[in-house]
Amino acid sequence: MSSELFGALPDGAQVHRWTLARAGVRVRVLTYGGILQSVETPDRDGRTAGIALGFDGLDGYRKFTGPFYGALIGRYANRIAGARFTLDGVDHALPANDGANCLHGGDDAFDKQVWQAEPDGDHALRLSRVSPAGEAGFPGRLEVSAVYALEEDGALSLTYEAVTDAPTVVNLTNHTYWNLAGAGSGTARTHRLRLAASRYTPVDGANIPVGAPAEVAGTRFDFRGSEGRPTGEGYDHNLVLDKGVTAEAAPVGEMWEESTGRVLTVSTTEPGIQVYTGDFLEGPFSPGDGVALETQHYPDAPNRPDFPSTVLRPGTTFRSRTVYGFGTR
Repeated sequence: MSSELFGALPDGAQVHRWTLARAGVRVRVLTYGGILQSVETPDRDGRTAGIALGFDGLDGYRKFTGPFYGALIGRYANRIAGARFTLDGVDHALPANDGANCLHGGDDAFDKQVWQAEPDGDHALRLSRVSPAGEAGFPGRLEVSAVYALEEDGALSLTYEAVTDAPTVVNLTNHTYWNLAGAGSGTARTHRLRLAASRYTPVDGANIPVGAPAEVAGTRFDFRGSEGRPTGEGYDHNLVLDKGVTAEAAPVGEMWEESTGRVLTVSTTEPGIQVYTGDFLEGPFSPGDGVALETQHYPDAPNRPDFPSTVLRPGTTFRSRTVYGFGTR
């Protein structure tokens, strides 16, 4: 594991890049936004390429902020309707940065912050920061850590923890776009995806959930077959994972690409996964050049008591873990 200076922000804050390598996999992480800058893995013929969309310099991440390339998302991943929620009878107003709604915590959220970084063993990096009470309108002083680790088999695990001094809501995820043929190689729309998800959350035109989760059977949201289905386009939806919330990360599916044979497996503690086919990618990447598989709780859960709760209270610890495995076939 090593670190190097990656750049500096206009206020002079330095951004460092950390590199982790193990079992033929190399990962680079930025202290800016907790960004997963690159993931390099071999294909079926042993040829290594980067499979995560990213930029070589800091300017790219600061210019093209809309797609959230590789970022650590918080305090609340996905959308909160009307940019507000009520908790214990208290109304909390949030920044509206997606029409009338709050997306990924607002425009100055976790993905725009410089995180403290330190090694956590030989093959893991611990990022941490304190989100002050009232940051982006969210209540409670939140102490957050995210550990990026390469496991013995080369799998990448992301483990998040948080504690608060006042009741609040938390929903964290990673926003990497994957292209298993190689970042910059062109479209990822032909990737095939399989997920153990029998339901999804229907949404309105602003991507806010409406009604109860619906069955995927007979719809384009049915990724359950052994051969999966092409990721295609037009997906920015939460798939309800059959396993629900689990204490340990459990397998939920995989995505693969035929020409290179690369396979990406996903295990998580989370009850949902947002499948986003990158239809609004910008910069050097075109729409569809990557697929985001964002493990998380459901969108707008703070306003939906029928959804799994995202409330965190003092004296308890938020914990979420996702493992991305890399292989070939």
